[in-house]
Amino acid sequence: MSEVRRGTLLGFAAYLAWGVFPLYFPLLEPAGALEILAHRVLWSLALVGLVLLVWMRSLRTLPRDRRQRRLLVAAAVLIAVNWGVYIWGVNSHHVVETSLGYFVNPLVSVGLGVVALGERLRRGQWAGVVLAAVGVVVLTVDAGRPPWIALVLAASFGTYGLVKKIVGVPAVEGLVVETAVLAPVALGYVVVGGLLGATTFTTHGPGHALLLVTAGVITAVPLLAFAGAAARVPLSRLGLMQYLTPTMQFLIGVLVRHEPLPPGRLAGFAIVWVALVLFTIDTATNHRRQLAGTAVPA
Repeated sequence: MSEVRRGTLLGFAAYLAWGVFPLYFPLLEPAGALEILAHRVLWSLALVGLVLLVWMRSLRTLPRDRRQRRLLVAAAVLIAVNWGVYIWGVNSHHVVETSLGYFVNPLVSVGLGVVALGERLRRGQWAGVVLAAVGVVVLTVDAGRPPWIALVLAASFGTYGLVKKIVGVPAVEGLVVETAVLAPVALGYVVVGGLLGATTFTTHGPGHALLLVTAGVITAVPLLAFAGAAARVPLSRLGLMQYLTPTMQFLIGVLVRHEPLPPGRLAGFAIVWVALVLFTIDTATNHRRQLAGTAVPA
């Protein structure tokens, strides 16, 4: 099997795993979003720390630069917000809205690149961003409120991606530091909540406790698969594959969780989808032009 094929399979595995999250988190009830988040942090740290020790045989690869550490602390806060809001959204029957956050995330990332990195948008990208904004307005009018879950997810994950781009730390090492930053708070929540009888880890049987422990597995394994894909597959292909996750989440919300999809909401999503098509076509076209421009004549 070629490296590109192996990377493509790893990418599909990662995006498929993220796509079925709306089926996993309801299994952890009656644990609340904060308790699930705390266990996700703790068991992710345990697993990726073990992986790092096995693969690297030491922790010397972890960042020691103060600026990198400060940025990773910011990344930890952002990913905690993202995970917590996502878990709450899924378990509060807002799966469709959470999928919207990851549909618009690529466009938010582009906008952040313009604001923070001084990047310039091409016409196709501008068209995608403007259309996506129109779609959000339509969804706001239809629901009578802004789709705040989607907006928080897109903003937090987009900013998280920007910080990780700036800090330049590999995925596994970065997750070790980020979860280590969050671990004291998460452990404190689990311990104090257990003493007060406000958490469920020790009160709802071994099966429930095991499911909470697997939160670390469902966090780390897709990340490791994605890291393997990113090392083998062109980013243009990964960029197209990323839409698999929110598409699966949207279908789960509508077909499995039976969330309402009135005409106004469907119209808002349709506008966002058109925006993504324009954005993707522009990105793919520009990528082909760059490859043609760098090709060496025979």
